Amino acid sequence: MTDLIDATDRRILHELCANARIPVTELARKVGLSKTPVAARIRAMEEMGLITGYRAMLSPIRLGLIHVTYVEVRLNDTRQKALEQFNAAVREIPEVEECYMIAGGFDYLLKVRSHDIAEYRKIMGEKLSALPHVAATSSYVAMEAVVEQNSPSL
Repeated sequence: MTDLIDATDRRILHELCANARIPVTELARKVGLSKTPVAARIRAMEEMGLITGYRAMLSPIRLGLIHVTYVEVRLNDTRQKALEQFNAAVREIPEVEECYMIAGGFDYLLKVRSHDIAEYRKIMGEKLSALPHVAATSSYVAMEAVVEQNSPSL
């Protein structure tokens, strides 16, 4: 997919990632084109599925969600149906910010955000432990976010 975009598209994407509300005229000035070709390039990248949407980025800290825990999950069944059941159920837990299927010593890695350790304990006890096919979990509390990026490097 990235073979379909050039350096100018990458500059446009870089600017949009920094500020998706930038006026097209200002964006055009920053990338050295006029407004019409910039708008056309954005539309083309949307149509090819490279730009999938625009959204507000919320500050978890300002919302009081300062506690981040990474959770290793081991399943007792890794057949396709069990994986699908787990995937569907974990998507319903709003405190799970990210969930990855992992190749290695466990099956999934979850990023869970909460207000504090007491709330995390409740999430673990009432929601995560109740997910289908969970055999075991291990929790790792983050002490500090050293790098957090909301978009891939271009």
